Amino acid sequence: MAVSAQLSEFLQARRALLRPEEAGVVPFPGRRRVAGLRREELAQIAGVSVSYYTRLEQGQSVNASEGVLDALATALRLDEHERAHLHRLASRRPRPRAEPPAEHVDPLTRDLMRSFGDAPALVVGRRTDVLTWNPLAHALLAGHVDRTAPDRPAERPNLARMLFLDPHTRELYADWERKARAVVGNLRQVAGRHPEDALLASLIGELSMKSAEFAALWSDHRVRPCEADSYLLRHPLVGELTVTQQNLAIARSPGQSLAVVTTEEGSGSADTIELLRTYTA
Repeated sequence: MAVSAQLSEFLQARRALLRPEEAGVVPFPGRRRVAGLRREELAQIAGVSVSYYTRLEQGQSVNASEGVLDALATALRLDEHERAHLHRLASRRPRPRAEPPAEHVDPLTRDLMRSFGDAPALVVGRRTDVLTWNPLAHALLAGHVDRTAPDRPAERPNLARMLFLDPHTRELYADWERKARAVVGNLRQVAGRHPEDALLASLIGELSMKSAEFAALWSDHRVRPCEADSYLLRHPLVGELTVTQQNLAIARSPGQSLAVVTTEEGSGSADTIELLRTYTA
């Protein structure tokens, strides 16, 4: 999708989520055809002309100043991640899509992963491909998948694809909807940073076609990086446990992250992880 089209869809989606009464403006008279703000109302709040905003939303102008973008971000009540996403979309020049080379794991990253000891850990690429994982991470998150699959780029497990299309992964998360929204929000941010990535576009297209739930979440244009959160898991071997998943950026490999799974010290979930460890020994 062209950069101008992404900007247009983002503005339209976020405008539709904000009602006049929430924005503190008097609605324009007449029957409303949209649930959210009209273009005229958003332009009024942001202090820009209606014609200028219309051109921006229609993708006819992608050279908005930082001041205008900040005014629009404030009017739309964007958070810091959404605000940065808006600036990226408005400032980037279109480039042809290309298939990037296969991602690989830096040897120093493998050393770092080993330093976490027995904690479940995996390296995730920017398109949520599993680049490598330790035995406990494999057993916890995807024991039904070939453990050696990450070693073969064409067969690597993809966390987003598994979450929406693999019933085993879907059943693993007790609060699947919250996890799904987090993954989609992170993919939206990555897509804004790498609009030229043909493999990422292909993944998004596949999920949009095969999962109505993904398509619905993707259409609201929410942006949120996956950094740290806790989830209740229902593991098929060891039962329920609560874990915290933290994604640590890898300095030597931009776009990759080291995902580490932890449990509260002394908790029943920690005992459950120990039980799972005995199965993988």
